[in-house]
Amino acid sequence: MLNDFHEERQIIIKGAIKLGIEISQQKFEQLVNYLELILKWNKVHNLTAIDSFSEGARKHILDSLSVLSFVKKGKILDVGSGAGLPGIVIAIMRDDVDVTSIDSVGKKCRFMEHVKLNLDLENLNVVNARVEKFKSYECFNQIISRAFATFKETKKLTSHLICPEGEYLFMKGKHYKMESISEDFIENKVNVPFVSEERFIIQMKA
Repeated sequence: MLNDFHEERQIIIKGAIKLGIEISQQKFEQLVNYLELILKWNKVHNLTAIDSFSEGARKHILDSLSVLSFVKKGKILDVGSGAGLPGIVIAIMRDDVDVTSIDSVGKKCRFMEHVKLNLDLENLNVVNARVEKFKSYECFNQIISRAFATFKETKKLTSHLICPEGEYLFMKGKHYKMESISEDFIENKVNVPFVSEERFIIQMKA
């Protein structure tokens, strides 16, 4: 049983190596603790459909790590963050980024606040609000969306929050090509270790 748990934890280390990401022992423990908190809270609060450590390591942690190379120093807004993906993973890994994770569902925001306190994430801000009604004193350099809405809808709801020279990062599966896109964008296909589904990071200017 202990060997199985050790192997499951190693998924994160091995996957990060494949992504070209170095993880310190401290950050590794934070990622593991975060995923364990997701699974613990999920038993009562239904935060995510994933209910095993190995699947969460692959489809939550490694999927979120795959966007790190596109994240710039500064302020980033994670829209419809849910259980904190990818916002909390970014906050753990990038001390030079101020992360705001926003969600309209109270229980999900309470969970993210719990994670912030438990992992001592000073660079994480959690907002419980509808993004179209959220007001920020400063604009965001980047806005990221993992499972929120279409390109058009996301940009419409967040146009008041992004900096004039800002950038959108959309984490999408292969079906994004079915969406109507009238603007220029950059498609980056990413290979998430141990995940068979096709994944893309779409970059789009504000």
